[in-house]
Amino acid sequence: MMPDFETILTEKRDAVTLITLNRPKALNALSSIVLEELITAFAAFEADDSQHCAVLTGSGDKAFAAGADIKEMYEKAAADFYLEDFFSRWTSHLVKAVRKPWIAAVNGFALGGGCELAMMADFIIASENAKFGQPEIKLGVAPGMGGSQRLTRAIGKSKAMEMCLTGRMMDAEEAERSGLVAKVVAHDVLIEETMKTASQIAAMPPMAAKVNKEMVNAAYEMTLDQGLLHERRLFQILTASEDKAEGMAAFIEKREGSWKGR
Repeated sequence: MMPDFETILTEKRDAVTLITLNRPKALNALSSIVLEELITAFAAFEADDSQHCAVLTGSGDKAFAAGADIKEMYEKAAADFYLEDFFSRWTSHLVKAVRKPWIAAVNGFALGGGCELAMMADFIIASENAKFGQPEIKLGVAPGMGGSQRLTRAIGKSKAMEMCLTGRMMDAEEAERSGLVAKVVAHDVLIEETMKTASQIAAMPPMAAKVNKEMVNAAYEMTLDQGLLHERRLFQILTASEDKAEGMAAFIEKREGSWKGR
């Protein structure tokens, strides 16, 4: 059972968990309360053996998340940012701790922390109305939650540098063309289309889904030779799984597989 939340909504649809940022009047700005509630929701998703994929989106038509809560940060001392290791919990709990696949369904503005949160997902599906950006320079600061790193890895140095230095927004078409998002869909079918994709993933062998996610993520952290070795070892581990035996038997027998996640 998911607990009651103040700033997010959660819903289980078969094997997919839908998590919705729910501060529409604040354009779903990312406060410390939102962070803690997202950590709790994703931990519950990760621990629930009935759930195999998650979708994160924003409420309303305007924003996925229009950034961090600036009012909350305005009077915070630099020493407190450092001593708290501000922003580190996002990566620790929403990226490293979540081994199951999850998708960001970006319905509108994904700016600053909102863009960084979307990039923490395994991939992004965007509404035609989506806009992405890292406008922190306009506030006299810089990205602090992965914007300069994940954005550069996604779209390359030149375009990421230009966006971070000018603070301009990238529309959905450019984001798809640049490799930031997997695909763009009509605004009014964003959740429907994203849930279809999530359901496809959720129907796959659960252990194999985690391994595929780990393999692709490793490509950003390793040399080619290290990555190829890592891939081979994980493949070899999967060949000992019950789902490998079932999957290959199902293929030979021309039937659907029945997965145990082991």
